[in-house]
Amino acid sequence: MSSLLPRLPRAVVKTMTYSAMHLTVAVSVAYALTGNLAISLGIGLIEPAVQTVAYMIHEDAWRRAGSGDQVTDAEPDPWNA
Repeated sequence: MSSLLPRLPRAVVKTMTYSAMHLTVAVSVAYALTGNLAISLGIGLIEPAVQTVAYMIHEDAWRRAGSGDQVTDAEPDPWNA
């Protein structure tokens, strides 16, 4: 079957699978909280759109703040070690 489909770049496939996972998690959590499938689907569709805008604002703030090399923690950052 994979030979019938065009070969997509890995980043595109990764983005698509992450989007599907994000939608599934958002709808599942909303359903667990509300018990209403229609509301859950609405939240699940709206939340990723809002999150995308919030991410763009977050990235812009980090870009404006500069490189961030001025961290003075006594302990090394576990994420970059």
